[in-house]
Amino acid sequence: MEKTSADSLPLTVNSSEKQETVCIFGTGDFGRSLGLKMLQCGYSIVFGSRNPRMSSLLPNGAEVLSYSEAAQKSDIIILAVHREHYDFLTELTELLNGKILVDISNNLKINQYPESNAEYLAQLVPGAHVVKAFNTISAWALQSGALDASRQVFVCGNDSKAKQRVMDIVRTLGLTPLDQGSLIAAKEIENYPLQLFPMWKFPFYLSAILCVFFFFYCVIREVIYPYVYEKKDSTFRMAISIPNRVFPIAALTLLALVYLPGVIAAVLQLYRGTKYRRFPDWLDHWMLCRKQLGLIALGFAFLHVIYTLVIPIRYYVRWTLRNMTITQATAKKENPFSTTTAWLNDSYISLGILGFFLFVLLGITSLPSVSNAVNWREFRFVQSKLGYLTLILCTAHTLVYGGKRFLSPSILKWYLPSAYVIALIIPCTVAISKMTFCRISFPGSCMELKEPYARSSHIPK
Repeated sequence: MEKTSADSLPLTVNSSEKQETVCIFGTGDFGRSLGLKMLQCGYSIVFGSRNPRMSSLLPNGAEVLSYSEAAQKSDIIILAVHREHYDFLTELTELLNGKILVDISNNLKINQYPESNAEYLAQLVPGAHVVKAFNTISAWALQSGALDASRQVFVCGNDSKAKQRVMDIVRTLGLTPLDQGSLIAAKEIENYPLQLFPMWKFPFYLSAILCVFFFFYCVIREVIYPYVYEKKDSTFRMAISIPNRVFPIAALTLLALVYLPGVIAAVLQLYRGTKYRRFPDWLDHWMLCRKQLGLIALGFAFLHVIYTLVIPIRYYVRWTLRNMTITQATAKKENPFSTTTAWLNDSYISLGILGFFLFVLLGITSLPSVSNAVNWREFRFVQSKLGYLTLILCTAHTLVYGGKRFLSPSILKWYLPSAYVIALIIPCTVAISKMTFCRISFPGSCMELKEPYARSSHIPK
């Protein structure tokens, strides 16, 4: 069989270059799309159908026969039917003996059956070589050329030669085959298309909890408290002012939570006296979600920047500045320039800009196209050294924002400190712990597990 590079694969080939015949059982959407794609790549296609005369909308050039007649035309049969319709294959057991059966089916829910569809097919037709493939590619991706969709095709099977022939077909179609081993892997491959952001659930839930908590915390301090004591309506703050407090707090907290599991891992390693013991499942899962936590934190940082940029055009800000100007003009007074205040304000803005720049750099480095272009040492330097520098700059940005008011009793409302004071607890803990552990000369304990977007988790087994 001719092997063709995915990048140089033409949509069509000359008739003189036609390859072997492939049989497709099933004339549904996916079967038709796969058949059309294979015809464009030079294969001769034969469809097998229960009612050959009733089949329609099939690609031009494809032949439609009954199951038994179509099976005789090729030794590679792609099964594009649902598992509940596999029963007809028992009548073709002798005919399918020694042939390659490619199972492309999926289920309606994860672990719907005790065994995978491919394993069930292998039990149903023991004489055939069953290979699992194509279930992670959609009919739409095949029709659109897979230019704007996933090109990866997971392949598994017990017969290496049969699996290799299927992988050759995958490459010829311009897709990327990924060998997942024996047929035991079929269950995991079938569950893959049913998963909805499996590694994002914990970060999403945690982000939602943080946002809801700090939002209501700020509402109590900035809306309810003024209304109770001053009968002042400050509900308008819930549109921009309060979100612009919640988003940076969420960003800083999530960034700190990216590096906190490294600190906990170091503590465990010190306590155990070794780094060659497996971490608890909750810590294991937390470390695997660090990339997602970091990306969500970056999203909140972007929102903070956007909300900050619109502050000058807010009605409340313009009204306040106008009234201050009129008041000063009427009283013929002016506020003296304070060098200290200017330094604090400029430092606060500068730290925020630098922190955000490094934050974006961390996010860009996590992109596969970028991370694959650097070696491990470069990747680790960015995600570890620059990552901690980002955390320190963002924490300093928040500290300078508080300025002289940081520990002042006047900022307490109902004995509640400002939200940014609470937001500094975890980042300061991580930063201090990092500096503390780096002074301990215990090999491997000082942050083996610290890269938020690491390409491997480095979890001791």
